[in-house]
Amino acid sequence: MDSGHSAPADSTTDQDPAPAAPAHRRAGRRPGESGSRQAILTAARARFAQHGYENTTIRGIARDANVDPALVHHFFLSKQGVFAAAVEEAYVLAALGPDVLAPGPAGMGERLVRAFLTRWEEVGPDNPLLAVIRSAMSYPESARILRELTGVAGLGTLTGGLGLPRPELRAALVGSELVGIVIMRYVIELPPLAQLPVDGVIEVVAPAVQRYLTGELPPAGPDAAG
Repeated sequence: MDSGHSAPADSTTDQDPAPAAPAHRRAGRRPGESGSRQAILTAARARFAQHGYENTTIRGIARDANVDPALVHHFFLSKQGVFAAAVEEAYVLAALGPDVLAPGPAGMGERLVRAFLTRWEEVGPDNPLLAVIRSAMSYPESARILRELTGVAGLGTLTGGLGLPRPELRAALVGSELVGIVIMRYVIELPPLAQLPVDGVIEVVAPAVQRYLTGELPPAGPDAAG
C-alpha cells in the first residue's frame, strides 16, 4: 500500500518512441514468449496500481519486467493496450455475483462485502481495480471501466437478479460504498479505518450495503433514471 500521492514512475515521459522494425521475424511463437508476456502484465499491474495511468510509461514497465520496450509494443501495441490487459481482472466484481446472490437476499450485503474485501486482501497492493481507481480521474478509459464495473456489466448483474425496483441505482450506491472503502482504507490509508480488521470493516459496512441492495429507496423524480 502507498500514501496515495504518486510521484512520476520514472523520468521518461509517456512519449515512448515506437520500436524499430526488426530486419526479419521468424514465424511461430518465440521461446519464452508467454513468460515474457506474463512478466509484462505483472509489472504493468504494479505500475498502474501504484502510479496511475499518467505516471506510468512503457519504458518503466519494461524495466520492471526485465524486457526490451519493443516487446511491450509487440504484445500490446501501446500503453492503452497494456493497461486494458492489465486491468482485465478488475471485472472480478461481476464474477462475485452468482455466489453472493444464490443464498437469497438475506445477508447479501455481508456476503458481498466479505467476498470483495477478502479478494482485495488476497491480491494486495497490485490489485487491478486499484489501477482503475487511481487512473479514473485523469484517463477517460479508466473512468469508463469504473462506470461499467458499477453498472450493468458489474454490480448490475447482482442487483438486477434481485427483482427489486431501480436496480441501476442500487448498483451505483453499492459501488460508491465499495469504491469509497477502497480509497479511504487502501489508498489514503485513513486511520483508524486502515487499521481496522477486515471483519470489523465488514461489520460496519455490510448493513449499509444491505440497505442499498434490498431496502426501500426514495421515490424517483420525474427525470430520474434507474
